[in-house]
Amino acid sequence: MRINLASVFVDDQAAALRFYTEVLGFAVKHDMPLGGTDRWITVVSPEAPDGVELLLEPSGHPAVRPFREAIVADGIPWTSFAVDDVHKEYERLVAAGVVFTQPPTEMGPVTTAVFDDTCGNLIQIAHQS
Repeated sequence: MRINLASVFVDDQAAALRFYTEVLGFAVKHDMPLGGTDRWITVVSPEAPDGVELLLEPSGHPAVRPFREAIVADGIPWTSFAVDDVHKEYERLVAAGVVFTQPPTEMGPVTTAVFDDTCGNLIQIAHQS
């Protein structure tokens, strides 16, 4: 058994697709209409095109908004992405206009930072020393 798909709820799939590809640097794996305005959009790391896919899932279900608002209010990231160097990635993303809620913070052998993905979520980046 292995993980092949994870998801993040997004308010606007087109805006999320732009952010996750143009700003974060992920590559589109799938982009298919589902009927109506919703699409099945997944992105992957360009370094692992056959690796785990991240689904940019529409946030239309009524339970999503209060749940996300509560975890964002508590500063809890929805998910975490591995990077080679949190400090370098932080600088790159800040230069691209990304807003961080937590700057790079060393936590023992792990360094993390948390940013707002502009789609209703907090996302953590992390690397181990």
